[in-house]
Amino acid sequence: MKLAILDRDGVINVDSDAFIKSADEWIPLPGSLDAIARLHRAGWRVFVATNQSGLARGLFDVEALTAIHTKMNRMIADAGGALAGVIYCPHAPDGGCECRKPAPGMYREIAERLGCSLTDIPVIGDSARDLEAATTVGARPILVLTGKGTETLAADPALARGEVYADLEEAVEALLEEDTRW
Repeated sequence: MKLAILDRDGVINVDSDAFIKSADEWIPLPGSLDAIARLHRAGWRVFVATNQSGLARGLFDVEALTAIHTKMNRMIADAGGALAGVIYCPHAPDGGCECRKPAPGMYREIAERLGCSLTDIPVIGDSARDLEAATTVGARPILVLTGKGTETLAADPALARGEVYADLEEAVEALLEEDTRW
């Protein structure tokens, strides 16, 4: 099965330290929607796994988050793509849950839904917690330098030995190029 898991904020859309609280604030990064559409058209199942502690903090509610994800799905569809699903953690950083990255709970939920292993499945993120959760489940961590990616790499230069791409579009290009070699 061709499966990819993406973080949302900073990978697909512009990130904000003040949180993305409404559909109006959700702005896709250049090329990200087309990149997802390309994966979809190539037969990949694409999931989004995203920490959304703004819910626990009272910054937005489930209806606002649903509106954001509806807008994201619509715009991806307009680009010719589709997501297989969106998984989110609503808990605060100190909530002690198993789903908030760097914990691997969301990734395990995707594996359970699909009845598959996550070994070597590409997980694309812009933060150390995305990569750590991927490593925990044996997935293939891929860092993009959008969002917090540049800061993440600066904080841990050893990440440069792994897969690092400028953005989602470049990461997807590499995946699809690899895909054609099989």
